[in-house]
Order: sequence, then structure tokens, then C-alpha cells
Amino acid sequence: MRDFTPLWVLEELISERANLARWAVKNVVHMLENGATIPFIARYRKEQTHGMEVDKLREIKTLMEELKAIQQKIFTILTGLQKQNKLTEQIVQRIRGAESLTELEDLYAPYKPGNKGTLAERARALNLEPVAMTCIQNPTHVNINKHISLGVKGLSSEKEVQTGIQHIIADIIHRDDTVIKPIRDHCKEKGLMIECTQFIMSKKMSAKTLQKAEKAQETSYKFENYFDFKSSSKTIRPHQILAINRGEENKILSVKFTISEVGRQKFDYMAEKKYLRHDCRGTVRGLVLRAIDDCWCRLVQPQIIRQVRSELTKAAQKSSIDVFSNNLRNLLLTAPVKGYSILGIDPGYKNGCKCAIISQTGQVLHTDVMFLSLSLKMKEKLRKAIEGFRCRYIALGNGTACRETEKLLTDVVAGTATTYCIVNEDGASIYSCSDLAKEELPDLDPTLRGAVSIARRLLDPLAELVKIEPKHIGVGQYQHDIPESQLKAALDCVVEECVSFVGVDLNTGSEALLRRVAGLNQTKARSLIEWREKRGPFINRNQLKFIKGLGDKSFQQCAGFLRINHSDVVIEIKEEGPGRCRKGQEEDPILVSDDEHTSKGKKRKIKNLAGPKKVKKRRNSCDPDPLDETWIHPESYDTAYKLMEGIGLKPAEIGRESGIKRVQDYQKDRSVEELNKDFKVGEPTLQLILDAFLKPCGYDIRDKQLKPLFKEGIRDIASLREGTILTGKVTNVTHFGAFVDIGVGRDGLIHTSNMNRTQLQLGHRVEVKVLKIEKAGNRISLRLENRLE
Repeated sequence: MRDFTPLWVLEELISERANLARWAVKNVVHMLENGATIPFIARYRKEQTHGMEVDKLREIKTLMEELKAIQQKIFTILTGLQKQNKLTEQIVQRIRGAESLTELEDLYAPYKPGNKGTLAERARALNLEPVAMTCIQNPTHVNINKHISLGVKGLSSEKEVQTGIQHIIADIIHRDDTVIKPIRDHCKEKGLMIECTQFIMSKKMSAKTLQKAEKAQETSYKFENYFDFKSSSKTIRPHQILAINRGEENKILSVKFTISEVGRQKFDYMAEKKYLRHDCRGTVRGLVLRAIDDCWCRLVQPQIIRQVRSELTKAAQKSSIDVFSNNLRNLLLTAPVKGYSILGIDPGYKNGCKCAIISQTGQVLHTDVMFLSLSLKMKEKLRKAIEGFRCRYIALGNGTACRETEKLLTDVVAGTATTYCIVNEDGASIYSCSDLAKEELPDLDPTLRGAVSIARRLLDPLAELVKIEPKHIGVGQYQHDIPESQLKAALDCVVEECVSFVGVDLNTGSEALLRRVAGLNQTKARSLIEWREKRGPFINRNQLKFIKGLGDKSFQQCAGFLRINHSDVVIEIKEEGPGRCRKGQEEDPILVSDDEHTSKGKKRKIKNLAGPKKVKKRRNSCDPDPLDETWIHPESYDTAYKLMEGIGLKPAEIGRESGIKRVQDYQKDRSVEELNKDFKVGEPTLQLILDAFLKPCGYDIRDKQLKPLFKEGIRDIASLREGTILTGKVTNVTHFGAFVDIGVGRDGLIHTSNMNRTQLQLGHRVEVKVLKIEKAGNRISLRLENRLE
């Protein structure tokens, strides 16, 4: 059997594209192929990755998936061509060498089976290939007239015969890498010219196209910047590509890609040098020249343009996904507001403002519906509710009637310690009607559930936002122009990373949070919750091994991200069973697998793809383990306890001020490199253990992240003046700039040209200067003066 594997090596190509060490890439690929998650690799396998950050690991995973898809496509194409008896050594080598799906499709296009085939194939079917080869190899011996056959389509005249020969020669040139590759390289280096103009409707258009174009005119003003637009493919921005694609699709823009005249001349020179012999004269010479022109206009130029557009679009989509992912990450990692009751308001006109007050643990204390039309009554009710439930903060949704409600709130909180914050309410209505919302808040009307969700988004953004699909959170850019599967996969990865790195309490974490932990899914999260409901709270991480369907691999991936706050655990024996024992007792050894759970004292056959393999677990004590409150992985507990012994750190001191000081003193005269001589682990693992010992009890990585922007009053857009200096908060980041809430009911835009080369992130507090106010379009142009944090 012929070798249909790619000519390239997966790890080498990833290493080259990502600019990473090959050995590290090889390790990451191996771990990913064996089911390891990115959060686990990033935190607990730094020795094998050379300390790669999450972004690099995700890039490797993406490239690996893309290249594996190309590998499969290469095999499928070559297998198909083999069945059609169309394989030649040249075709095999070209297809095996393809490094992108676009390149593969272009290489395969001439051989795709069809009813009529390509123009060249039709000509070959008429037996015109021999004369075509003579035209380019021995032009003085060509006799075109003898191939004329009256009554045969394609051969009935000299013109038809010449056209067939022309198509064959054009196809031969098109398949010649020695001619085409220099042109591709030239276009890649120099780029193509992109021109856009406003789409002009024509009477020749179909009724469907005409209707689409007419409808699109309603939103054509959004594309005014592209009605007379020129740019090189080398310098065009990702958001511009997506905008151009959308405008063209909606019949608002006409788009033209052009290869430079130098590129065309280079092609003519290369093609004529190889296929136009010096002794080629007369009719045959004209025929070959027409074939070269036909090859360029019909085959080469469109193919290169398709490739460039495809690559630009894919790069723009990837960039857009990156923007969405970064914005989502910053939003999910916004610092929670702890220790206070919060009033959540979902503003509205006709149906009123839905209000809900939650406790510092998220429990619903009070709900109400108030109407802006009865402003005096609404103010009085709000004051009483805020005072009665001691609300320190108000979370106001940014939807309809937000502006009017904010004005009213300004009067309500004046002279008090209460402040309010504008909260992104995107997705709240979707959550309020979901099965999860019905389960969590069964006695509340869906509209009031939205107000509860808004309040909880301020209390703990991560815990609340994981309840809805990330795509419904409005912090993206052109997300509707991105393949949904790609967007979902990328955003799900971000959510998994955020939830895992923040960590989830095993005994209080919701199903929505637990299913997002690395190594878990909805089924395993549900099993975990059912286990603790039946048998009481978890006492240590080892009890995870007794949960149905959660075997060694799942335990390895999730254990470090699940914590137990022992100060909150009250040991109560609800039901005897595997994993549940009284303090001081130990479990008998049992047989378990990832697929089935066996009750104590019973054995059953275990079905596993790898065969009937049974693993005997060691005895597990049910005593609490202080390391379960840290991010140290159970696989490193032996090392951690050995290090504690060397430091003189008592288990009860972990996370306490005395213990932190003891570790700090111990590290003063010892480097990690020196310490590691006594341990059989890598320096990154030892550093991770030391860092865990230096963190206080209840440490939350989000506490150092950007905090919500609280306000006490508002300004009006009418009161804004050009040149005014304001402070605000970044609400969205795109390729063309950042949107900032400056407290006037409308976000302003800092264009990239006005950012002073400063990198902004969602949530940053900034000082800005008002450059321009377009009150008709409610547009505010800003310039960044200073980043406050």
C-alpha cells in the first residue's frame, strides 16, 4: 500500500508556526492526545512544557487539531484518487506536502469527480492531449486541422479544437509548481490590493438578490467607511476583513482583489520561458500565448485570490475569537463583591423595573416590580428596601430604560453610603427562562429571575455567568461572522480555565460551576452533587475517587482545582457507603473504574475500551487534609509534607499568618534551585507548593483583578463638551479601539490611533479626553489620557 502520510511532521510544523521548542511541543501534544486538559497542563506540568502559559498551550491545541484534520483530508483525497486510477507520483507528492486545507482543496479541485469534468478533462476525453503536448514540446510538427471531426462537439471546427488544446495547456501550466510557486510567494510577500465600493443594483440581478440588496440599504450607513476603500492585504486589519465580507454578503459592498502587475509579468515570464519554445511560430505561438493568458485569468489569479481571502478571513476570525476570549476572561475574573446585600434592578418601561435583593451568599431576600412612571413612589420604595435590607451596592442592568433608572437612582443614593454599578445584562433573559433558572428559583416569575441574575453578577460574576452560553455575553466583535463551533470551543476553553484557576469549593459549588472544572462534565458534576447530598460534605479530596464515573484520569485532571474549606465542613453521616466513614476510620479496598462504581464488598465486571482492567485503590483515611484547601495537587502531597517538615510548618498553620511568615523566613537564604536538590520533583512543582504555602486561607486570584466601577451620580451627554477630561471603565475591546463607559448613558470610543500605544483590557479604569460629540448618532470620540490601573 502506498504511503499517504504527510511529508511534514506534526510536532515540527507546530513548533515552527508557534515558534516554540520542539521537545516542549512534543510533550504537550502527547499529553493532549492522552486526555490532559489545558488548565491541568498549565498548572501542574510546567516541567514538561518549559513553563508555557495558557495562550501558548491553546495555540498548540488549535494547531494540532487543524493539522490532524489536514492529515485525515490528505488520506481521504489520495485514497479517493487511487480508486479513480488518477494517481501519479507528482500528484501524491504535492498533496502529501500540503500544509493547509485551502491548499489541499485547490490541489484536489481539478480531480474532483463531476458530471462534465473540467474543461481540460473534457478536452482530454476528445484525445487532444497529444497535440497539446506537441504544441509545447515540438511546435513545428503540429497539425491542428487533422483533429477536426464534423458533428463531434468540441472537434467540429478549428476554433473548437484550438480551444480544447488551449484548456489542456492552461491546465498543465496551472499544475506546474515551478511556475506557480514563485507567483504565490510573490503575492504572499507583497500582498494583494483590496478595493471596496458601494454596491450598485442592476436590473439584471435576480429578484432574490435585488430584494436582499434593497433590504440591506437600511443598514448601509454602517459601511460608509468602505464605500471608497483601498488597502493592501498585508496591512488590512482583521475587523476590516470581517466587515468587508459582511458588506459583500449583504449586497452593500462590491469587493475587488487585484494582484499587482509585477505578479502578472512574473507569471508570464515563467510560463513563456518554460512552455513557449523559441521555434514556436504562427498559429501555434498564438495558441500557446492564449493558453498562458487563459491560465492566468481563469485558473491562477482566481485561485490565489481565493487562497488569500480564505487565509485573511480565517486569520480575522481567529483574531476576533481572541478578542472575545480575552474580553470574556477579564469579565469572568472580575473581582467579586463580598460581604454585602445587593439590590439588582432589571430596568424597563411598560413592564416596570424588576428588583431583587440578595444576601451576601446569593439567597433571594426580597423582590418587587416598580414603575418609572410613578417615580416618587418608586424612590420611596427603593429607599425603604435599601435601608431595610442594608444594601451597600446596587447592580443596574444596562438594558432598556437603564438611563432613566440611573437618573432616579442618583437621587435615591444621594447622601448615603450606597453606590451603584452598571452591569452587563446580556444573557440574563435567556438564563431566566432556562431549566436551570426554574430549578434554582422555582417560585419566581422569569422576569424577576433576571433581576436576581443581575445582582448575582455583581456578587460573583464567575459563578453567575457560567450559567449561560458564553456567546450570549455581549463582549465580542463580529462573533456572528465566525463559525459557531469554533467560537463555542474557544469560549468554553476560556470558561474552563477561569473556573479551574479560581477553584471551586467541593461542598458548595453549583453544578453549573463544577461541570466547567477541568476533567469534569455535566454528568460527573451531577454525580458529585448527588454523592454529597446523600452522604454529606466531602472531608478530603480522596473521596472523589468513590464517585461513579470519576476514575483515575478524571481525578488527576480535576483534583487540584477542587478545594475543601474545612472550617465550613460539619461531619454528618447521612448514609453509609463507599467513601463515607467517620473520623478516624478507613475504607476497605474496593475495585473501581471510570465507567462503573462498585458498592462496598461487591465486585462486578468493568467494561472498558482498554479491556477489563481493574485497579486496586489504597486505603484512604477520612481525616481532613489541610492541603485540600490549597491548589497543591494530591500527587504532590508527599513532597509538600516533606517540605513542611523541613520548614517546620505545622498543618494547622497553612494559610495562617504565622505559617506564611515561617515560609518567608525559610526562603530568605534558600533558592528554589537549592531546595530542589532534596526533592525528586521539578523546580516549577516545588515553586507551586511554596507559593501555595504563602497564600492566606480563602485566597482568591480574582481579588487582584479589576473591580467593578461604582458610581454615585451621572452626567448627561448634552452636558459634555469637547476637551472635557473624564474617568471611565472599559466595557469592550475590539481591533479598532476600546469602548468606555463615561457615565453619560452612552459608551464612548477610543480609536486605536488615540490610545498612545497603550494596551487596554475590559474592566480597566481610564482617564479620557472628549474629542468629538456626534449627538445625532450618539457617538462620542475619546482620547486616552491615562490608564488608572
